[in-house]
Amino acid sequence: MKNVLFYFFSACLLFGLSSFDSAPAVEKINWMTWEEAVAANEKEPRKIMVDLYTDWCGWCKVMDKKTFTDKDIVEMINKDFYAVKFNAEQKESIQYNGTEFNFVQSKGSRRGGVHMLAYSLADGNLSYPTLVYLNEKMERISISPGYKEIDQLKNELEFASSEYYAKGSFEEFLKTKN
Repeated sequence: MKNVLFYFFSACLLFGLSSFDSAPAVEKINWMTWEEAVAANEKEPRKIMVDLYTDWCGWCKVMDKKTFTDKDIVEMINKDFYAVKFNAEQKESIQYNGTEFNFVQSKGSRRGGVHMLAYSLADGNLSYPTLVYLNEKMERISISPGYKEIDQLKNELEFASSEYYAKGSFEEFLKTKN
């Protein structure tokens, strides 16, 4: 009887542990480069969310860890947007729409400089993190500087994906949610 119970509990334990291995993996945001998002948008138009960040930005790292890992946020972004992770201090040039965007070194700056595509997307208002939303025609919907809590980002994503921006402001959109 002891052997039967031992084998029964051993089998249960092995079955239980093996089910952990087959658990579905947590989805992640499908981050793209600028070039990948532009190419994907040409094939299948979709809105684009650009996350302008820098390597030294503490709030960017917090947002990556807390906000961009929320399952609802991941689902909303992957469903309705091409998500671009763009280092605003990257050195590589980018060709887009007949223009070459380069990194520009800042004189006397301790941070070093800025990539001109980031500067252009954020309309020169550089703070990190900053999210820039573009429509399917690559026209800017909005610029949203600063760290975002999960509920804040959900509202922004819904505002852009629902195309409420075509008929009213973000503030008006928020009033419709209450």
